[in-house]
Amino acid sequence: MIRTFLRHAGLPIALLALFLTLPPTSAFAGSCPEDCSEPAPPPVNIYSHTTAGHMSPATADALPRVYVPNRSSNSVSVIDPVTLKEVDRFPVGSKPQHVVPSWDLKTLWVANNGTGKNGSLTPIDPTTAKPGKQVPVDDPYNMYFMPDGSTAIIVDEALRQLDLRDPRTMALKSIIPTPTCAGINHADFSADNSYAIFTCEYGDGGLAKIDLKNQKVLGHLDFSKMGMPQDIRLSPDGKVFYVADMMNGGVFLVDGDSFKEIGFISTGIGAHGFVVSRDGKRLYVSNRGSHKMEQGKAKGPGSVTVIDFATRSVVAQWPIPDGGSPDMGNVSADGKQLWLSGRFDSEVYMIDTTSGAVTKTRVGAEPHGLTVWPQPGRYSQGHTGNMR
Repeated sequence: MIRTFLRHAGLPIALLALFLTLPPTSAFAGSCPEDCSEPAPPPVNIYSHTTAGHMSPATADALPRVYVPNRSSNSVSVIDPVTLKEVDRFPVGSKPQHVVPSWDLKTLWVANNGTGKNGSLTPIDPTTAKPGKQVPVDDPYNMYFMPDGSTAIIVDEALRQLDLRDPRTMALKSIIPTPTCAGINHADFSADNSYAIFTCEYGDGGLAKIDLKNQKVLGHLDFSKMGMPQDIRLSPDGKVFYVADMMNGGVFLVDGDSFKEIGFISTGIGAHGFVVSRDGKRLYVSNRGSHKMEQGKAKGPGSVTVIDFATRSVVAQWPIPDGGSPDMGNVSADGKQLWLSGRFDSEVYMIDTTSGAVTKTRVGAEPHGLTVWPQPGRYSQGHTGNMR
């Protein structure tokens, strides 16, 4: 019995001797004597799926086109981005405002907000660039989608509310009243998709924060300077909302989570629309050259300001040659062309994103929220192609 005990006891002694001969780094492999914290999570980039080459199979058969809603002509101009010429123009509903890619990327919706009760949505098939049958919808000034694609959000500007509809049939499901947000119009979504922030164009201006899960208003933010907020976009890291203000000629910076104003960047007269560069590093700001909402002066001092997201600073200023009124738009799939409507000049601008050189193309009267299609991305959150 004694011999058996010693035979089994010899094994741990031998292992202990071997352990003691190992170098310190080997002896403590797998331990963390200096820092046991978890590795830092990868940085957030909400535009990581919208860079060149990230095309969805849903857009494989789409014709490369630029769709321009002509508000005062009740029509949509179709432009070939290669020849830079208008190749078609077809009638739509009353006062078309924006061309909005559907969440599933299969339909382009023209939002015709009319005069309230005579609004409609005109579907466009992007594989043929032809319109379909209009769908009656009250006051669709703008249009967004719940992040999961379950619901279309119709921005009912006249009634100060958000109409939640079936994203395909447009049947009304429910309504979110926004009584403190006069002229509710543009929006963007938080990085975690828990809330959205909408701009309030009229009255004293400001923002409305919407709880998407519970479908209710969380609060209203007034800026330090009364103005007329327009477009809104989230920074790539998901921390800061940029808000164009047409009266103050620049961009307010807002911390979305705390819902507080944290800065302001001057850009130009009539700061109005936003387009994110294809690499997600820069923000193009269209300065319409006028503080007026409608019937502004043609050939005004319109320009485009380029803001670097990382430094929150202006890195370029591109004036429109011979004057103009850049409004809303988007960039081409490869990011080389920035397309913007010329609201008071019956034209659109194709701007070379490397040089800032501008080419103009004539369209209908009062062009507004144009979209370039197709674009990279997994799904559309609405407007003229806010892709994620």
